[in-house]
Amino acid sequence: MNIILLSGGSGKRLWPLSNDIRSKQFIKIFRRGDGYESMVQRVYRQILSVDSSASVTVATSKTQVSALHNQLGESIGISVEPCRRDTFPAIALATAYLHDVKGISEEESVVVCPVDPYVNYDYFEALKELSNLADKPAANLVLMGIEPTYASEKYGYIIPKTGENVSEVSSFKEKPDTKTAREYISQGALWNGGVFAYKLKYVLNKAKEYLGTSDYKALFEGYADLPKISFDYAVVEKEPSISVMRFSGEWKDLGTWNTLTEAMEDDIVGEAMMSDDCKNVHIVNELSVPVLAMGLKDVVISASPEGILVSDKNKSSYIKPFVDQIDQQIMFAEKSWGSYQVVNVEPESLTIKVTLNQGQGMSYHSHNHRDEVWTVISGEGEATVDGKTFAVHKGDVIKLPKGVKHTVKAKTALKIIEVQIGKEISVGDKEKNNMIS
Repeated sequence: MNIILLSGGSGKRLWPLSNDIRSKQFIKIFRRGDGYESMVQRVYRQILSVDSSASVTVATSKTQVSALHNQLGESIGISVEPCRRDTFPAIALATAYLHDVKGISEEESVVVCPVDPYVNYDYFEALKELSNLADKPAANLVLMGIEPTYASEKYGYIIPKTGENVSEVSSFKEKPDTKTAREYISQGALWNGGVFAYKLKYVLNKAKEYLGTSDYKALFEGYADLPKISFDYAVVEKEPSISVMRFSGEWKDLGTWNTLTEAMEDDIVGEAMMSDDCKNVHIVNELSVPVLAMGLKDVVISASPEGILVSDKNKSSYIKPFVDQIDQQIMFAEKSWGSYQVVNVEPESLTIKVTLNQGQGMSYHSHNHRDEVWTVISGEGEATVDGKTFAVHKGDVIKLPKGVKHTVKAKTALKIIEVQIGKEISVGDKEKNNMIS
């Protein structure tokens, strides 16, 4: 089974755990053994549990590549969008990536789905069935329609022609008000969850028709000039040969704190306590200071380096306009080698805590406008400074003047306090260099 996972968005409705760099699908909030996993880790694990030979490609922006490698490993297939251009260009680029880069035949089918639904294994069994349907000549495009559990205003609706498990599509409806949604459901309507399957050649031909080419390199290099258009508008709503397959299993869009906490197995994630009289309260704390909740009802509390949220659960879905007013730098981000957290910000200095995963290392680089001082606080590793390599241990201090080439590799999990000093401190002040052995 070939799968394209669409991974986008900033997830501002899950502030302060998500931001422009760290989207909601990377938040580790779901219990897995003695630890926690993120939405993308959960979905990827479920796919491979159902089909261990599945070819998985994530279509995403370049800002998410490091987090994907960190959480899913270096071998995960990634189709990188150079800039944002809506779902049709993203899907066309990912389809061309499968064909031109991964060498998948244009006669094979592929399933496209969001990376962040909360689902069980029956969902992925249904994806296999959807893929098999796309292999048949009955329809050019096969959608998955979610059996609605309530009259939702958040989703578009698919009206099937019959009540059979697989049916031709009668029509599509935009997101309605509650009254209209009830009318649609009475007609047998299904939620449009953005899940569909097709043969590669189908979308490659659509890319030639609407974008002028289906060549991966050409699409990638000319991506900024492609039209911003959704896959639904460009393809789905205009396709005469289209069918829908019903899915009645669990399917939740965890886009707000209210819906996310419904799927959490633990009431508390992180260092926190609550009194016995708290009812329907969830706490997610990424800080190293404790959170205490007392006498609260129907409340979510979330604390991270980005800020602190205390909200009535039903009001939490209206957070975005307030978050848009917050002007702040990114305080936490995952990298391919680990993560960093900003500890302190001053006019001419920045202090961050760097965590490198075992066996991982930074690129060999230098800075033109700032000095750095590294203090190793735990673990063991190997640093290279201007071509000289030496071991580093807990308590070691390394001074790195501007212009000095440097890197560090973790022998064990390695934690470093990095102090950046200079009049111009920015993420853009980084020049990568080649190491000479």
